[in-house]
Amino acid sequence: MPKPPKIPESVLVVIHTPELDVLIIERADHKGYWQSVTGSKDHADEPLTETAAREVAEETGIVIGSELVPEHCLLDWHHSIEYSIYPEWRYRYAEGVTRNTEHQFSLLVPHCLEVTLAPREHTSHVWLPFREAADRCFSSSNREAILQLPERRAEHNR
Repeated sequence: MPKPPKIPESVLVVIHTPELDVLIIERADHKGYWQSVTGSKDHADEPLTETAAREVAEETGIVIGSELVPEHCLLDWHHSIEYSIYPEWRYRYAEGVTRNTEHQFSLLVPHCLEVTLAPREHTSHVWLPFREAADRCFSSSNREAILQLPERRAEHNR
């Protein structure tokens, strides 16, 4: 049975340490495409925080709600963007769907946290200072989100 079409509503999760080192991961299907954790809702009424936690666990092995990464470490930025889906990925969506709404989050993790990639999705990972991580991302919206990280963290800590 074929997979149902992807829902054009997704999350972007910028995973970072207290020092603002950011985890980026390389896509398995496009060598050289580095990004933060991203993923679509599994069903239309799935809460965005659940989508974020599920995608982080699936793509990195990091469990939100664990002793090392309590639930409060996931920060919903209450910010979303809409963008055109890259043509090479449109086949995953229903016919005629060309735009996606992406909701942005960040996740604060301890510096020494181990990462276990989903090998069918990602082949490599690296922790970089946030500006370097942003420079390596292929997506302009992902770059911009990473560059906003210091400001978003400061807003949250006020």
